[in-house]
Amino acid sequence: MDLQTIELHPGAEAKASIVILHGLGADGTDFLSFADELKLASVGPVRWVFPRAPVRPVTINGGHQMRAWYDILGADLAKREDGAGLRESFAQVHALLDREVARGVPAHRIVLGGFSQGCAVTLGAGLRYPQRLAGLVGLSGYVPLADTTATERKDANALTPVFLGHGRSDGVVSLARGTAGRDLLQQQGQPLEWHDYPMEHSVCMEEVQDLQRWLLKVLQPA
Repeated sequence: MDLQTIELHPGAEAKASIVILHGLGADGTDFLSFADELKLASVGPVRWVFPRAPVRPVTINGGHQMRAWYDILGADLAKREDGAGLRESFAQVHALLDREVARGVPAHRIVLGGFSQGCAVTLGAGLRYPQRLAGLVGLSGYVPLADTTATERKDANALTPVFLGHGRSDGVVSLARGTAGRDLLQQQGQPLEWHDYPMEHSVCMEEVQDLQRWLLKVLQPA
């Protein structure tokens, strides 16, 4: 099933694309403000793509139907993972990236990012994508299916830069869970920039500023 998307198109042919995946129970509109807050004029016209996760029952929320990239089976995100749901979302995100390439933006000019659940899918799908991406952005999330990351990571994205940001007081995805993912990727040789902030499960202006600097670096035309 193709993902629904909300898109902001530049006035000229896009030279880069940024795809942002929202968190559990949220919507593609959650990060529309990034298109205004992040000043990226120097990298050329940018197309912003905000996919909407499918609506599905979420176990930890009593089976309530909501937008979710995969099911949350319990509080222990490491021991009880919805592997099938994660892989379904990885495939849908890969198809979305393929569509961006078909629309004229080469993979090495695409940044994939996400918040919370969207972060998990970003890291899982991005590292398994067969074409080199410009970068991966993970906000307030973790590395899913960690035990298979090393064997399933594609060589094309083994050296793709990663930006990770996390709140020190995050009560949804603990800082320890975020740092575990950071350490795993660093051990596997992934180029990685880590930031933690005095916030909860959210995004702060300092993080936006750090992200802007990083995006300007990874998307700067050669």
